[in-house]
Amino acid sequence: MKLIYAPTSPFVRKVMVLLHETDQLDDVDIQSVATTPLATADEVKSANPLGKIPALQRDDGPTLYDSRVICAYLDDRAKSGLYAGGWDSRVLEATADGIMDAAVSATYERRMRPEEKQWDDWETAQLGKVVGGCAALNARWMSHLKGPFDIGHIAVGCALGYVDFRHPDSNWRQGNEALADWFKGFESRPSMLATQPPAG
Repeated sequence: MKLIYAPTSPFVRKVMVLLHETDQLDDVDIQSVATTPLATADEVKSANPLGKIPALQRDDGPTLYDSRVICAYLDDRAKSGLYAGGWDSRVLEATADGIMDAAVSATYERRMRPEEKQWDDWETAQLGKVVGGCAALNARWMSHLKGPFDIGHIAVGCALGYVDFRHPDSNWRQGNEALADWFKGFESRPSMLATQPPAG
């Protein structure tokens, strides 16, 4: 198998953390690409018609894309039970992915648009979704996050890690002390340390 990969993507990181946690890293060839929404790498275009990463090229079937599809496939392949929490696990993963989506959108607003076309209200709205998602995690999902390890933990950890990486001034920890305490412990897991995005 081959994973089309960029180290700063939180969606790619989610797949990488799962690979570490399920001891499948040696089964996957990691192909690093430089790609953006405005200049999609050829390797990404050929792997995913939507031009997005991650994409997992398999030897025995079509390429898989979207981190949720890839993670579910790898979990099933390893029989690791990361989706054993059922719908709760999937809703938690979806919430974390929504935080990632909003944070990435805010990042693109600053890094991809010409300065004269940047829209402050758009960035503010996206970061508001990030903070709102964190508040929901803190209010509704701490019992799950303190329970058996599953895909929800991985997704939330990668989402919060990306927010810290690209939006360190978002102040998501304010009023979300339980979530902040949980993340302080989670980000020290070997899988998280091994997949930290590079600066820049």
